[in-house]
Amino acid sequence: MSNLPKWNLDSIYPDINSSAFTDAVKNFKEQIEQLLKINLNDGDALQSIADFFKVDEKTAPLANTLAAYSYSVYSTDTTNKDYLDNLNKIESLITEYENQLNTFSKKLSDSSSCLEEFYKKFPQYKKYEFYINEILADHKHRLSPAEEKLASTLQQTGGKAWDRLHEQLISNLRDEQTQKLFNELRNDAYSPDAELRKTSWQKETALLKQNEIAFAACLNNLKGETTSLLNERKWNSAIDRALFSSRMKKKTLDALIGAIEESLPDWRRYLKSKAEYLKKHNATVSTSCGINNGIAFYDMYAPLPDCDATASKTGNAPSKNTSAPSLFTKSWTFDEARDYIIKEYNSFSPRMGDFARMAFEKNWIDAPIYPGKVGGAYCQDFYVQKESRVLTNFTGAFSDIITLAHELGHAFHFNCIKDRDYKNAVYPMTLAETASTFAETIVKQDILKTACEQDKIKLLELDLQDTCAVLVDILSRFYFERSVFEERKNGGLGSEDFCRLMRDAQQKSYGDGLNDERHEYMWAVKSHYYSVDLDFYNFPYAFGQLFSAGLYSRFKKEGSAFASVYCDLLADTGSMTCEDLCLKAGFDITTKEFWKTGIDMYVKEIDEFCKLAK
Repeated sequence: MSNLPKWNLDSIYPDINSSAFTDAVKNFKEQIEQLLKINLNDGDALQSIADFFKVDEKTAPLANTLAAYSYSVYSTDTTNKDYLDNLNKIESLITEYENQLNTFSKKLSDSSSCLEEFYKKFPQYKKYEFYINEILADHKHRLSPAEEKLASTLQQTGGKAWDRLHEQLISNLRDEQTQKLFNELRNDAYSPDAELRKTSWQKETALLKQNEIAFAACLNNLKGETTSLLNERKWNSAIDRALFSSRMKKKTLDALIGAIEESLPDWRRYLKSKAEYLKKHNATVSTSCGINNGIAFYDMYAPLPDCDATASKTGNAPSKNTSAPSLFTKSWTFDEARDYIIKEYNSFSPRMGDFARMAFEKNWIDAPIYPGKVGGAYCQDFYVQKESRVLTNFTGAFSDIITLAHELGHAFHFNCIKDRDYKNAVYPMTLAETASTFAETIVKQDILKTACEQDKIKLLELDLQDTCAVLVDILSRFYFERSVFEERKNGGLGSEDFCRLMRDAQQKSYGDGLNDERHEYMWAVKSHYYSVDLDFYNFPYAFGQLFSAGLYSRFKKEGSAFASVYCDLLADTGSMTCEDLCLKAGFDITTKEFWKTGIDMYVKEIDEFCKLAK
């Protein structure tokens, strides 16, 4: 597409060689030196803590902004060596900065008994009490500085090396017959060509099986290292560490998981109905799928064929219903996308609509596809300038509208929190997806009201497809990772063990919603399992999905009055636990009843989809 806007970063920094940027880097280095001197000062401990905060109030947001800018310019020109060198330089400086933060946390911990005196002597830092308490709680699980440094050094050739090996293996796998890379085979799951979906699934699993010994070694050794470090750092379990990072209680997690588990019969009903629909419209090559047997794994992300035509198993286009323009076949211009999103945002609140309008008018969005630019989409916040930028790859498809709405939802979140002190403006993964998913929901739900029947069933299925992945598949991943940690404590695990645990996890979550054509090698696919720092990088997605759905349900009951409550909620996401934040808004997320309010919205969609699919 032509005439698509590129973002304007001049208000952040004009260029990596500009005086504004180089002066900022110089200031950052000087501030790190100041923090080092403060940490080396053995004088008055409370004064030293205050001195550190005074400098860090400038250093922390500067670190955020330099890193965000350096990645942003690199992400639009990944072949630019100057941008890559600059990114590496900034990341090295941030590592130096983080070393000072680690030293400071020990000094703060050593003075924890004097905190009340500290707050009386320096009342201006009482506002950091939540942040300080988090540092103290985390420090209880820290080894000595020398041991932590050794652990970090060993991880470079241990857990992180296993992670990199897994990444390198996956990214270089190629099918000999088609010459497709592994990720290209994965993308075929979304193809309208039913035969292609199945053969690509077969090729994908065959490639994984050929390399299962290496993948199993990566996962076994990495989880073994994690288990040992968790024990040394006095964590009861990997879940406990993940909950701490998420600012979330075990009771809340239990309620969330319990609510999802109770909804599983409805999700299995959806999967069976989709299987039957594909079968009825000749859009699957599975011979064992249907309303009684469930759906094949390779058909879960299949697009629905037009209900007024018979789809082709080999991907030939079905006949089109020309009685009404389809959202799915229409090619959207960027201006149409802009106007539509502003209208939808404005339907929730004028503030949200005005924000979206400003983002478009000020060229905060980098929309076109061009060489050197990363794929996908993201939102980047710049705390020093109090602005955001959105990168997307706009093609004019309907999905691009949803993506834009999602990423601008992230930007609106930052707009609500940007005037808080930086230390009170950093929120956990559990809350990071709330505003973006909420923005998406506003758009999807409104479209459903006016869509023609042909589009409506496709819209419903797309929403259910996404949500099923975030709830049911995420639950499967949660079960799998929990069982891996339980068994790894007793000894090493091989590929047969991982396949067995994945089969068990899929059966427990999907049940008879899947037929016998499953994917026992999903443990080798998902990169999150191989991260040394992100255990259970699964339930936060379900949290964000259902929390935003619960918020949307409340909006439908309260109308425009809820908008101010919502904005206040987003502003507090960096300075409260998940439970306290939600209680302030009138939600008790420690109960299954709250999570069910979000699930109920999707159950109604399942009911409607099943009705339309017959």
